[in-house]
Amino acid sequence: MTRSLRSDAERNRQRLLDVAQEVFAKEGLAVPIDEIARRAGLGVGTLYRHFPTKEALFVAILVGRMERLVERARASAKAPDPGAAFFAFLSQMVEEGLAKKDFLAALAGTDIDLEQVSAAKQRMKRAVAVLVERAQKGGVLRGDVGAGDVITLVMGTVGAADRHGAGAAERRRLLQVIFDGLRARG
Repeated sequence: MTRSLRSDAERNRQRLLDVAQEVFAKEGLAVPIDEIARRAGLGVGTLYRHFPTKEALFVAILVGRMERLVERARASAKAPDPGAAFFAFLSQMVEEGLAKKDFLAALAGTDIDLEQVSAAKQRMKRAVAVLVERAQKGGVLRGDVGAGDVITLVMGTVGAADRHGAGAAERRRLLQVIFDGLRARG
């Protein structure tokens, strides 16, 4: 059974997450965890009660981002136009991934237990699978691709382009090329 936090404790936890995301985005992951507590206006003990290690803080940020994407995918699965919902969600997923690329790249290089991250990835894959199936049934998406294929293709291609200095216009163009390849022909 998971205990829910008191409202002040939940506010403190969220404040720490918000400040950590902002600090990491601007200054990188080398910022000491005690500095995050200071900038959040909270004591170090409060930070450590919520996140015993910097890695635990990283995981909480990453899982939170993934869960928000899962919720967006689930909401998109209720949209009346399955094709538009599918492609709009992928565009959102790319934007979220690109906005957080430095954090994700740094996280990939850390030695942490990724069990929570893996579980969130599975929830993401299941939510995307619903979008894929709806778009396929609607005749919009090729029938020979699955959720894993779509996620790998989109994030891998756009991520690689970004690492090679692609600008926003080039990323949008590449995403459209991928979308054209995913569309059902008929």
